[in-house]
Amino acid sequence: MNHFTLRLVAWEMTRACNLACVHCRAGACTEADPEQLSLAEGKQLIDGIRKVGTPILIMTGGEPLLRPDFYELAQYGIQSGMRVVLATNGTLVDRATAEKISKVGIARVSISLDGPTAQEHDAFRKIPGAFAAALEGIANLRSASVPVQVNTTLTKRNRERLSDIMSLAKSIDASAFHVFLLVPTGRARQMSGEEMGPEEYEETLRQFYRLSKSCGMETKATCAPQYYRIMRQEARIEGIEVSEKNFGMNAVTRGCLAGLSFVFVSHRGNVQPCGYFDVKAGSVREREFQDLWENAALFHELRNFRRLEGKCGKCDYVRYCGGCRARAYEGTGRYMAPEPYCAYEPPSQVRKGHDGVHPQTKN
Repeated sequence: MNHFTLRLVAWEMTRACNLACVHCRAGACTEADPEQLSLAEGKQLIDGIRKVGTPILIMTGGEPLLRPDFYELAQYGIQSGMRVVLATNGTLVDRATAEKISKVGIARVSISLDGPTAQEHDAFRKIPGAFAAALEGIANLRSASVPVQVNTTLTKRNRERLSDIMSLAKSIDASAFHVFLLVPTGRARQMSGEEMGPEEYEETLRQFYRLSKSCGMETKATCAPQYYRIMRQEARIEGIEVSEKNFGMNAVTRGCLAGLSFVFVSHRGNVQPCGYFDVKAGSVREREFQDLWENAALFHELRNFRRLEGKCGKCDYVRYCGGCRARAYEGTGRYMAPEPYCAYEPPSQVRKGHDGVHPQTKN
């Protein structure tokens, strides 16, 4: 019996995009793949997801707004009973588009800002004017009363600007701010030198914890499962109970959700644990979505925490963190291997003599 509840599905509707971001997971390009799921297949996917439950459906890409049938598919998802949200780069969101997004009933739109200035953001996006266009898109959405979430991918390049980016997000009336820690997949493999080391991750996530307490927005760390350990360590030092009352959804979620409560569906219908985790559990063109969610061998393996290798399997925070399986896979070729960018050494490892990969941090 499958006891894992599906809470989030990200559907990469297309790989077509009008930008050329240096850290793009999808390696998106200007033209749509002729093999992407059709309108009929998209509706069939939504029907399949609905048989499992009513998760949040994240319509992502590429740039989803480049699909001519985007609104029809979004409306179909909403009418099926799911909360549908849109992940867009924001540059195509003029006033008419914002009004249409509002009218269809999309619950939230996420837009990425990877720096507090045009120079910094546009360097990520590789298109001059992307920053100004994204801010205009956010303003149009807020005018249409659509809630906006700002996403920021953190690297060595912009980690010192975290506070400034959060301040910008607050000033433009974002209701949520989510950080993503770079996973070197897709085009981001070329940025491996800009990925933070374990100690920098630790320091940056502790700063994010401190800033989150007073920023006045919903906050979340994604592709950063260590945050859910750090949050508990910091709360214990401060004498604060880790409860939904004090920490919102961060208190009841887990670090790595891949294959546990989250799945990713590629533009061709391949089902993966997450978009950065390039291992196929199966295809909705070959098997029912519900069958994949409940029976795919890959998901069953990920749901068995006893299969985790090294310090991740022995960690006292395994139920809260779990390590990034995508980073483990990219770094070692084994997705159950220890998270390569975690600085924490579990007490059991320290007592027995740890593997010497990273120094212990204070617990």
